[in-house]
Amino acid sequence: MCGGITVFNPILQYDVKPTHRVGVIGIWGLGHMALKFLDAYGCEVIAFSSSENKEEESKKFGADHFVNSSDADSLKKISGSLDFIISTVNVPLDWAAYINALRPKGRLHIVGGVMEPIPVSVFSLLFGQKSVSASPIGSPSSMGLMLEFAARHQIEPTAEIYPMDKVNDAMEKLKSGEPRYRLVLKN
Repeated sequence: MCGGITVFNPILQYDVKPTHRVGVIGIWGLGHMALKFLDAYGCEVIAFSSSENKEEESKKFGADHFVNSSDADSLKKISGSLDFIISTVNVPLDWAAYINALRPKGRLHIVGGVMEPIPVSVFSLLFGQKSVSASPIGSPSSMGLMLEFAARHQIEPTAEIYPMDKVNDAMEKLKSGEPRYRLVLKN
């Protein structure tokens, strides 16, 4: 619920359209749900990851294209081509490169808990009327819409389920950064 509504809410709130080209930064817990929702919605979806080995997985979740975000040339190639970008990561990025990837009136929306200030030049926003926004989870009515949409399109999170007596194994997997894609403890 939490991860799903966190990425579904901005799709609703910012009027993402099925004809939009939408980028998703990070394909782990939140990102894999964003890829699934946006694909089912009909958007052309671009997955961004610094790990090239995630390309195949991102395409299974609905990405039409994959961009290695650690390659500056790859980011430059998509300059001015995206209507909306959802950042699901909690690390500092080259924010200027992502803003540059937006079309005029495009939006970079952040749902990952980045702990550092995000440096943004006003001029990178001004001339293209671009914007940067962020949000937490959504309202109860948005959650209802998300659940209806997920049921209609048979969207569910990809999760690894551990029995409660294996909580230490699950925590080790989480610490190592290897979960695919959500870890769930079952009592």
